[in-house]
This record gives sequence, structure tokens and C-alpha cells, in this order.
Amino acid sequence: MSNGKDANAAENSSQMSLKQCLDECMEALDLFLNNHFDESLERLRPRVNESMYHALIYATVLEMQAMMTFQHDDITNAGNTMKSAQEVCQRFRQKSSGLANKSAGESLTEEQLHAEVCYAECQLQRAALTFLQDESMVSFIKGGIKVRNSYLIYKDLHAFIKSHNFVKGLSHIHLEGGISFGMGAFNLTLSLFPPRILRVLEFAGFSGDKEYGLSLLQSGATGMNLRSMLCALLLLCYYTFLTFILGTGEGEVAEAERLLKPFRLRYPRGAIFLFFAGRTEEIKGNIDGAVALFEDGCKAQQTWKQFHHMCYWELMWCFTYKRAWKMAYFYADLLSQESRWSKAMYVYMKAAYLSMLPKDEARPFGENEVELFRQVPTFKQKIAGKSPPTEKFAIRKARRYKASSPVRLPVPVLEMMYMWNGFNMISKQPELTEGMMQTLVEAERTLLESRENEYSVDDRCVIHLLKGLCLKNQGLLQAAEECFNKVCSSEKKIKFDHYLVPNSMVELSLLYINQGRRDEAIKLLRKAKQNYKDYSMESRTQFRIHAALAKLKADPGEDEDTHL
Repeated sequence: MSNGKDANAAENSSQMSLKQCLDECMEALDLFLNNHFDESLERLRPRVNESMYHALIYATVLEMQAMMTFQHDDITNAGNTMKSAQEVCQRFRQKSSGLANKSAGESLTEEQLHAEVCYAECQLQRAALTFLQDESMVSFIKGGIKVRNSYLIYKDLHAFIKSHNFVKGLSHIHLEGGISFGMGAFNLTLSLFPPRILRVLEFAGFSGDKEYGLSLLQSGATGMNLRSMLCALLLLCYYTFLTFILGTGEGEVAEAERLLKPFRLRYPRGAIFLFFAGRTEEIKGNIDGAVALFEDGCKAQQTWKQFHHMCYWELMWCFTYKRAWKMAYFYADLLSQESRWSKAMYVYMKAAYLSMLPKDEARPFGENEVELFRQVPTFKQKIAGKSPPTEKFAIRKARRYKASSPVRLPVPVLEMMYMWNGFNMISKQPELTEGMMQTLVEAERTLLESRENEYSVDDRCVIHLLKGLCLKNQGLLQAAEECFNKVCSSEKKIKFDHYLVPNSMVELSLLYINQGRRDEAIKLLRKAKQNYKDYSMESRTQFRIHAALAKLKADPGEDEDTHL
């Protein structure tokens, strides 16, 4: 029906529309960053079935929402939308075998190149959603299969646009931004994974290059392209969260601040950037400044309550660092009523805060910690058949309150604070560490005065581990080392909290690293990695071991060094 002339006309209009689509998507993202979330989606919605960029950005916004709510429906909805977006991208791709053969690469139109990037990005984001649902190995593998294909497309594209015969199209900055985002995300993310997981994902022999990934994301974040915001958000997540939760907990404050600056100027009330600015102050130990920014982030918009929940979570920890247990309880209570991420976790935290108050002090709302601890297991959820590791940990810890006259947990708040690497957060402010130390000394005294029971050894070891972290913050390294060693030497007597030994080894090795005792640190990290299995929060500890070994540039190989 159509002749060559029509085909050319379609080609011209699609060339024009590629630029138009990109401009419109840039405007939609601008609305999003200015807290006009619904308007942003409305701007994109009419063209999600015809434009690959509208489809991709629309699904990306929904995915961000899902990442904030952790609600199963939102995650499923985002996943389905991303799948539809991938189908839209597929329509624009070249029908042959894509870029694998160079000659095909050379004959791709600009639109087809963009389709390759968008397709790969949909796959990457779908994999991220799979991981979000479940931190277990099975999901890593499922996501890994999607990821592998995505990675290969990015790799080919990256090589292709660097080749001598590549001609830049009108929208090249957006194409390049997309490739920088993909290659950067892959290199950075894979550098965080322990080798055994990479092997399972069939990324054998490919461990991401962290520095290269960071540099690609940096250049992507500073350009004026559609992916700038994604590059910036991924970097901010890395600098202010991942280095804490999956790393050795330094946080890259200067980098985060430099990255935030232009965005803060451009979007002074942008809730996302207020949130990251708050997180940056928190890492610096400027807790009051952080509180003000998180409160500001809540006031900045009312459309997406999920943003408030992220701020409440951080505010809960800020008040924890200040030992303002009732204020922290108040935020845990708000979360337990409003957020569906993990009710078991929030109720556990409420109980934990109440248990830190003196026995005779009135409890807010007349609540009782023993009752709350007993409720924790009833809120266990299954996200895609699994509950999050932190929730499992809370349920395990709350078990002892089933007894008719339960043995109290000594410092449940501080123990959970360790799981989120909070002792690093207070390391810059001596008075905060001093306060935590007082709490631990009091708890230790109470333990000494109470009768021995089946939990006594575990409880003492929890306190040794946490005291070790405080002593390290105070620069009393010898005393800190003794605390961590006390836990390790009690290994045979620990009955319930098996996570304590491998984690004490990791903390001890980080202490050795600070003292330049490299070989001892490596030996200890390998022991922690190989000799302990099936303890609480194991994957998180494994990530931290990997990060410490990577920091030492030690070969993370599975086999022990022959010359040890």
C-alpha cells in the first residue's frame, strides 16, 4: 500500500518526533523533580503506546514510586508497565540480529540506536524490580538472566558509538547519556557483588570496574540529557546508602554534595533532593540539620505520601542517634500505620523504643512493649513469597517474648541500628557515641545483676560487639579489639545470635585495615566469608566482606592463599 516516498515521509516524521519525544520527556521529568508527580505522568500517558521514550520514562516514574512504597501492587504494576514499555521499544528495533554483527550496527538509523538503548534500559529496570522484591539468590538469578542480555546490548552500543565510522545523530547527547547510564550502572553494581553471586549470574570473569562505572555515571549526571537525573539518583543512592548498607560504611559526602548542588539550585523544593541533602547531613553527623531537611522534604509536597515515609524512616534513626527514644517511637508508630513496607519491622521498632524507657515511665498511647513484641510475627509478610531479611531478623529477635515471663532484649534499638550501619553515622560526633556508650554500660550492668539464663551469653556478646563499635569511634582501638575478640571466643556458647561471630570478625578486620594490618585483615575476612553460613542478614554481611576485600585490593578468590 505504501511506496518508497511514504516510507521516507514516515522516516522524516519519526526523526522529528524522536526529538519532540525527547523534549516532551525532559519536560515531564522537570515536572517530576519539582514535585508535580501527577502532572508528570499525565504529560507522558497519552503517548506511552507509540513513543519508546514516553513508555520508558512513564514506567521509570512508576518504578521510582514502587521503590519508595515497597508495596507489592506498586511493584507488580511497575513491572507490568516496564514490560509493556519494552514491547514498545521492540517495535522500533531493527528486525535482524541487532548490533551483534558490525555491519548491522553501521546500518542502524538513529531511531533504531535509541530503541536499542531504551530496550536495554527496560530490561535493566525490570531486573532491578526483581531484586527489589526479594534479596534472595533465586531472584538474583532470575533478574540476572534479564540483566545479562541488557549488559551485552550496552556493551555493543558503547563500542559502536566509539568506533571511527560512527556518525552522531541530532539527539546524540541523549543516546550517549543512555549508554553512560547503562554501562555505569552495570560496572558500579557488579563491582558490589561477591564473586560467587556473579558466577551464579553467569557473569563469570566479569567483575564490574567500580571507578569506571562511577566516572561514566558522573559524566552522565552532569550532561543535559534525559538520563542525567537517573545517573545522579543512582550516584546519590550509592554515595549515601549503598556504601553503608552493602559496603564498609564510609559514605562519600563530598561527592554527594557536589552532585546535589546544581540540582538543589534548580529544584530548591524538590523533595527527592531535600531527602538526599538530609541524608548527607546525617552522614556528617549533623543530626539537627538532617532533621530540618527531612521535615522540609515532608512539607514540600503532599501528593506522594511514600516520600514522607522515606523521611520518617530517616527521622526515626536521627532521633535514635540522639537517644530521643519517644520521638523515634513516634516515627516508628507513624510508619506502622501508614507504610506497607514492613509492618513487622515497624512494630518491632516501636516495641524496641519503649523497652529503652525506664520501667516506671509512662508509655505513649498506653502501649506495652511486651504486647508489641508478641505481635511482631503476626505481621510477617511475603513479598513474592519472601519477607525481607531485616523483617526475618526482627521476628527472630521478638520470639523470646512469647514466654509468659520473657527475658528482655538488652538493647534492641542499638542492635538494629548496627544492622543499618548506624554506628558509622555517629562516628563524626563524639557526644553521640558517648551517649550510646552510656546506654551500653547501663545495659551491661543490668545484665550482670540479673540471673543467668539461656540468653545470657548471646546478650553479653551483643553488648560486646556494640561497645567495640563505640570504642572504635572513640579511637580506643585496643579496647575495641578486645570487645570483638570476646565475641569470637564465645562462639561455641552462642545459642541464638549466630550472626555475631562473622560480624565481629568483619568489624575486627576493618579495625586492622585502619591500623595497616593488611594480612591479618585479609585472613580474617576470608575466614568470615567461608566458615559461616545461614545466619541472620547473611547476604548483607557477605556484601560487606566483599567490599572490605575489594578495598584491600585482595584477590577475593574462594581458595585460601597457599602462602598463608
